[in-house]
Amino acid sequence: MTVKWEKTEKNVGVLEIEVEEDKVSSALDQAFKKVVQRINVPGFRKGKVPRKIFEARFGIESLYQDALDILLPQAYSRAVIDTSIQPVDRPDIDVVQMEVGKPLVFKATVTIKPEVELAEYKGITYEDKDFSVTDEAVDAELERIRTSHAEFHVAEETTVQTADLVVIDFKGFVDGEEFEGGEAENYQLEVGSGTFIPGFEEQLIDMVPGEDKEIVVTFPENYHVKTLAGREAHFQVHLHDIKRRVLPELNDDFAKDISEFDTFDEFKADVRHNLEHRAEHEHEHFVEDAVVTKVVEAATVEIPAVMIEAEIDRQMQGFTSRLEQQGIPLDAYQEFTGATTEELRDQFRKEAERSVRTSLVLEAIAQREGVEVSDEELDLELQKIADSARMDFAQVKTLLGSRDPGMSDMRDEIKIRKAVQLLVEDSVKA
Repeated sequence: MTVKWEKTEKNVGVLEIEVEEDKVSSALDQAFKKVVQRINVPGFRKGKVPRKIFEARFGIESLYQDALDILLPQAYSRAVIDTSIQPVDRPDIDVVQMEVGKPLVFKATVTIKPEVELAEYKGITYEDKDFSVTDEAVDAELERIRTSHAEFHVAEETTVQTADLVVIDFKGFVDGEEFEGGEAENYQLEVGSGTFIPGFEEQLIDMVPGEDKEIVVTFPENYHVKTLAGREAHFQVHLHDIKRRVLPELNDDFAKDISEFDTFDEFKADVRHNLEHRAEHEHEHFVEDAVVTKVVEAATVEIPAVMIEAEIDRQMQGFTSRLEQQGIPLDAYQEFTGATTEELRDQFRKEAERSVRTSLVLEAIAQREGVEVSDEELDLELQKIADSARMDFAQVKTLLGSRDPGMSDMRDEIKIRKAVQLLVEDSVKA
């Protein structure tokens, strides 16, 4: 097989591939054995038609497509390896010559991974940020934990105040007609949470249990249900109960109830430790983002549109999966929000371009610096996956090893992380 590669545009080129005549002949033989199993010729059992009779009746050309289906993938894959190009999309195939007794000649127009022109990426300076844990932060976290363990008790002889949990019946009307989703009984709503339409919760304040009230609000112009956006709505509201949050005391008993510690001081020290551990990771990510952002912005790379679209596809799949985990099909979400598929894709476009650009630049740095991933490093990553999934290490290794690209993708991810680590180690705090 002979291969010729010629770049025609910045990120596009053409592979001209010639496959030997004997391989074409072999592929035609395989194609005949396949095709003859599914044709009917009077006087012959299925699969038993002689080759000469088949060709006389249907023509040798009837085997060409099946033979091409055999030849093209193999020849193209080998040509990609031989020329060391990195395609990022399916090729556009043009068959130049396909005849009996002659070599197969075809051209493959290929979009390839773009070249990255790196700027200086060592000694990058960045503005640091203070992530130290203050006493105020510890107190705020303790208050958050305390609030999360609060209990709501029915409050007697009082009026609704902000932060109360109210139990209400409501029924909504627009232009005198009830609308879907505008009615509920014994609904629990935390006043001031911003859960309802703007203005609704505020009008509950000072109501007393047993009171009925009409609440008038206007749906926002950008409300997700298009038929209600900007419309005035009247709600008939009945208040059943007021429940008020009762906070537990921050003492030794509280510590014993919610943790493994015997004293509140021990619990507080653990809260500080956890906050400091979290702050340490946040600081690491902050420095990484600051340095990588500078390096990526300084580099020059022209990204093929197909790579951005592929990344949008990946992000859309992730978004769809997250919706489904909440029991919401994508089509139901689109109907609810009124967003078209193209509008959703456009929401991911900027982040997709940033993600692809960052990956390309970091890959280029890893290649220039000769970053490699040892088998031990790969096994360590596999062990983390196994531990997280509560699976056996050997099982995870076998599972990923059986997938394509599987392990190579994981090696690439580790290379990227090592490239980021290299950038950070060489960076300078301003």
